[in-house]
Amino acid sequence: MTKTTPLRLLVISQYFWPESFIINDLVQGLGERGFQVTVLTGIPNYPAGRFFPGYGLRVKRREDWHGVRVIRVPQIPRGQGSGLGLAANFLSFALAASLLGPLLCREPYDLILVFEPSPITVGLPALVMKKLSKAPIAFWVQDLWPESLSATGAVRSPWILKQVERLVRFIYRHCDLILAQSQAFFPSIASLGVPEERLRYLPNFAEDLYQPMQLPPDALEQAMLPKGFKVMFAGNLGKAQDFPTILKAAASLRDHPDIHWLILGDGRQRAWIEEEIKALGLQASVHLLGRHPKESMPRFFSLADALLVTLKKDPIFALTIPAKVQAYLACAKPIIAALDGEGARIVTEAKAGLAVPAENPEALAKAVLSLAAIDEGQRQAMGHNGRTCFAQNFDRTMLLDRLTGWLRAMPTADQLHG
Repeated sequence: MTKTTPLRLLVISQYFWPESFIINDLVQGLGERGFQVTVLTGIPNYPAGRFFPGYGLRVKRREDWHGVRVIRVPQIPRGQGSGLGLAANFLSFALAASLLGPLLCREPYDLILVFEPSPITVGLPALVMKKLSKAPIAFWVQDLWPESLSATGAVRSPWILKQVERLVRFIYRHCDLILAQSQAFFPSIASLGVPEERLRYLPNFAEDLYQPMQLPPDALEQAMLPKGFKVMFAGNLGKAQDFPTILKAAASLRDHPDIHWLILGDGRQRAWIEEEIKALGLQASVHLLGRHPKESMPRFFSLADALLVTLKKDPIFALTIPAKVQAYLACAKPIIAALDGEGARIVTEAKAGLAVPAENPEALAKAVLSLAAIDEGQRQAMGHNGRTCFAQNFDRTMLLDRLTGWLRAMPTADQLHG
């Protein structure tokens, strides 16, 4: 193969545009760097649990998106996110992509890239495609399995967790390069038989749209937000995000009517959060603002006094860097990190805000009061520190260039077998 011939890359991801995941921007970036990209994915249904308008089992199964071929296989939508619903969703995609992928993605591929934010079963169709195309696999680990299953309480059976571990070991063993979004993932991945030379650190980056900005007084977002000190959470409303701690902290600050908790996003816990807000009488201080396009996130962030990231207390979550940390850093706002481990370390070492232990509502409330008590200049300095940390460690161009180098260094299918 000559240097001028674009590398043919098959990306396998259960989630893809119009679902909002970093893989969308990564695929665009690889296309800009000369890769000929095809994406094998499912019918979009995250996080609402139903197919997006205009998509279905018989419509929009093939698309062209920014020069990328998108091929969709049928899957059972995740529904309300029950354990049974998620299992059906995960397994239906893995089965459909394994059976239909070889029929729908028939051209030869040089490389396969897998995006794995959960479930690990996304690796199964990749193994099928590797068997047929002889193309090596780069596997980007966003969530550790089986640890994530036990941490969220989704699976408690030791026997099932052991079988999942065997599956993970099998998938890792047949991948040629393992990319981890956190360096703290390395020991767990290595314990499943992955040699050090096949491991690389590829953290999440924030898309270029995440920038510091200042909105005019008449901006629409200005009218949507209350006056006062605004603590803003953005992202998935799930069990892992530990909303009980957020609401307990908010309840303890009921006597500070100028402090407002703003929640942007949607997810499985939304109905529970709404009920708890009413039960605790927090309607005046906790505001559910719903889902908004990611393009509007920097605009909302610019109006916040502090950006909040939370996770439950569990060893697996201590290893994780929540993707919102990079977006928050990029927007140069002080961060309150109510979590343990890697995410807290980044915020603390960057002097980008305050970190408190996970599942500690008293410490979270104290951190909010501390940030509210200092002057705006000190908060701006924290935001500036965060932006500097982002530029040095999580810049999109830098990380895409790093990934491009690793992919181009991998032996292609032609080189391996021709």
